[in-house]
Amino acid sequence: MKGSPSPENNEARLVEIARSHVRRFGHARTTVVGVAAEAGMTHANVYRYFAAKTALLDEVVASGLRPLEARLREAAEGADPAHDKLERMLIAVHRDYRGKLDDDPELFDLLIDALARNRPSARKHRARVQSEIQRVYEEGVASGAFAMTDRRRALSLIFDAAHRFIHPVALKLDRDAPAQAVASRFETVLAITLRALRTGRA
Repeated sequence: MKGSPSPENNEARLVEIARSHVRRFGHARTTVVGVAAEAGMTHANVYRYFAAKTALLDEVVASGLRPLEARLREAAEGADPAHDKLERMLIAVHRDYRGKLDDDPELFDLLIDALARNRPSARKHRARVQSEIQRVYEEGVASGAFAMTDRRRALSLIFDAAHRFIHPVALKLDRDAPAQAVASRFETVLAITLRALRTGRA
């Protein structure tokens, strides 16, 4: 006789069902009752794992961002020069978000909602991305690759220059522009930004 699913398996299953409901109905019309029904449990049982619908949807957002966060961490820990890592990481963020916008628009809207409401998933993700970028910048300064040593100025330059290409709301405003055209513009902006970091002249 098979044992009951573990709490971890139940939680993961609820998240995947919620993810599919967001894709089908949008996050506003996704309900705990609907998720519970598909999972074969009462909605009260769902609350054993998630205190509210917002907590369930927050985990949908967080779990969807973890692969990107892992790629950024892996890139930051690599042996490549700092400017190569920084370029690759920022492009990875852009491609991941743009891919979600094009291929998973309902889930992308959920991410935007999490950002607008400052949900834990969005807050922690933003902090992790910024931390990895900062880590690579500081490595570049320590190795002599970056001549711009004013940390605040350099990080402001990086994030201000990249904002249009790595912020979900800004990306959505460019949704009608061909993805390749947007990516090409970002590569140009990155080249200018990296040159400023290397020379110390913005």
